[in-house]
Amino acid sequence: MTRNTPITALRGVGEKRAELYKKIGINTVGDLLFHFPRRYIDYSQPVPIDTAPLGEHAVVKAMVIKKNGAARIRQGLVLYKIFAEDESGGRFTIVFYNNRFASDALHEGEEYYFSGKVSGNLTRREMNSPTVIKASEKDLLRPVYPLTEGLTTAMVTANISEILNRAEDDVFTDTLPDRIRLEYSLSTLEYALRNIHFPKDEYSADTAKKRLAFDELLSLQLGMMMIKNHNRTEKGCRMDIRKADMDRLYSSLPFELTNAQKRAAADIIKDMCGIYPMNRLVQGDVGSGKTAVAAAAAYFAAANGYRTALMAPTEILASQHYKTLSEMLGPLGVGVCLITGSMTKKQRAAAAERLTQDDCFVAVGTHALISESTVFSNLGLVITDEQHRFGVDQRAALAVKGDSPHRLVMSATPIPRTLALIFYGDLDISILNELPKGRQRIETFAVTSKLRERALGFVKKQLDEGRQGYIVCPMIEEGDSEIASAKSYVEGLKKTVLADKRTGLLHGKMTAAEKDRIMTSFKDHELDLLVATTVVEVGVDVPNATVIVIENADRFGLSQLHQLRGRVGRGKFQSYCVLIAGSVTEESRKRLEIMTKTSDGFEISEFDLKMRGAGDFFGSRQHGLPDLKIADIAADRELLAASRRAAAELLGESPDLSGFPLLRAETEELFSRCSNAAEAL
Repeated sequence: MTRNTPITALRGVGEKRAELYKKIGINTVGDLLFHFPRRYIDYSQPVPIDTAPLGEHAVVKAMVIKKNGAARIRQGLVLYKIFAEDESGGRFTIVFYNNRFASDALHEGEEYYFSGKVSGNLTRREMNSPTVIKASEKDLLRPVYPLTEGLTTAMVTANISEILNRAEDDVFTDTLPDRIRLEYSLSTLEYALRNIHFPKDEYSADTAKKRLAFDELLSLQLGMMMIKNHNRTEKGCRMDIRKADMDRLYSSLPFELTNAQKRAAADIIKDMCGIYPMNRLVQGDVGSGKTAVAAAAAYFAAANGYRTALMAPTEILASQHYKTLSEMLGPLGVGVCLITGSMTKKQRAAAAERLTQDDCFVAVGTHALISESTVFSNLGLVITDEQHRFGVDQRAALAVKGDSPHRLVMSATPIPRTLALIFYGDLDISILNELPKGRQRIETFAVTSKLRERALGFVKKQLDEGRQGYIVCPMIEEGDSEIASAKSYVEGLKKTVLADKRTGLLHGKMTAAEKDRIMTSFKDHELDLLVATTVVEVGVDVPNATVIVIENADRFGLSQLHQLRGRVGRGKFQSYCVLIAGSVTEESRKRLEIMTKTSDGFEISEFDLKMRGAGDFFGSRQHGLPDLKIADIAADRELLAASRRAAAELLGESPDLSGFPLLRAETEELFSRCSNAAEAL
């Protein structure tokens, strides 16, 4: 039996079970062998029934003392009740629904381990559909797998056991060179695969996980480094620093650049003067001045006779960049045009015509920039803003509009540097860690819903002084009674102290034109208050907005809260953020407390990463990298650093990994779900 053996070669895997396996991406023996447990149940530490915590998962060891017959409680639903008692005399009830097999497997007078969520009350304990093993079993650390309906852990463990018993040598062929494995104190692949599924104890499971996670992180690092090296084999649009008078731009700006902005601009200019295309990330906190850095890059490209394309994720943001860049670059003779999807055919044609004129060097737009109808001549620089919102293929589609143009990506989502090296490992990184002069710290308060009326009174005070404000709600329409809907919220404001204020509503289901109309009205102070969903996370600058209230703040990630907070504090007035928590758990209290203590986005992101893990931190997989099966970037920091050192060492010996064919194959397999990245390997 080899890794490529079809899953149907296993006992009990007929057409029906094979279809179930297919649903979770398993088609071969190798796929199943590398389908790892998501956790383990440790049956070696049972708790007494009477002290089993209500509402939580627990393991109890008890003897079955009585079994009731099947009870049909309604059409199609059959109930089986079993009563058990532990050695301390505590009793509890086991309940199965429509599962005669599970009930029949338990016998009166025999002892078992039961694992499940404990329900009931102080005097009565119950478990619904627990996992059960006999008390005589010796292996008490049992895996729990990601499953689909119809597939059970028992089926999966039986099939994996058969694979391990019948496996041929190639199943355990080690991909790591022995010297690397020994240098980083890693187990063999065979040990890891046997013990990740059937560990004797926690040490065995941890040792197995360490090896398999290292392999995964190593493949990720190798792939990203190879893509970066591939980008440096192309010849770029080499520019000349002598052709641009950067002081002319800097002295024309109505503000002084921070040292961080100057460093980032210098990094970019140096890259664009090099032989190879630039591939750089400018990562800055909310309000750190990324647009000014983009303006410097576009100005330098224009001075060298090259055009720039800047792509933003929303029309609101694209329009803001268009206005800002026009103000910065227009007086210096660098024309800017706007291209968006909501433009009429006539407007698009006019924009395309403008792009052919000799003085128009910058095109700002949305996805419309990558449409076939948008044609660039002499495109030398591609800038992507809020780049985590674009798939890797979309970024590549813009780059192919030119002949190996320089690439600059910008992100206002602060990411811990170790994590940035992974997710943006194909990029060089410049960090804007200073705020422009005059920016005041936004005063932040976290309160419970009991103080909502007082919070709205504070908003009224700000609006009465001529300022403006935002209220952010997590939903558009009613769907969860615990969450305030933005639409009903607007209606509810008519019964509060804000009833006389001019209020607008902004949400993601609006058309681009509707969003633009509302935001323009708000910016022009035709509205005092804007009630919005998170679509306002990336919005236009409104210097007169000084207060933002975020409802159900505990339901947002901290980095997202930080982004939302950045909607205010953009003018000369002191600004405020009020976080209203719908939940008062200890975890939510800790999370919101960090928001009140610091305005440093990088510190917040580090805390957020520890709390939520890398997968939730990024939300959807828009960064374009493959999912990791077993490695946890948030938790495996040391392993991450080790794998990076190993990757550099291996690529130093064999830049294309031809000297390590098994590692190359593993890396290609990991990146196979990322089309343009795979092509670059």
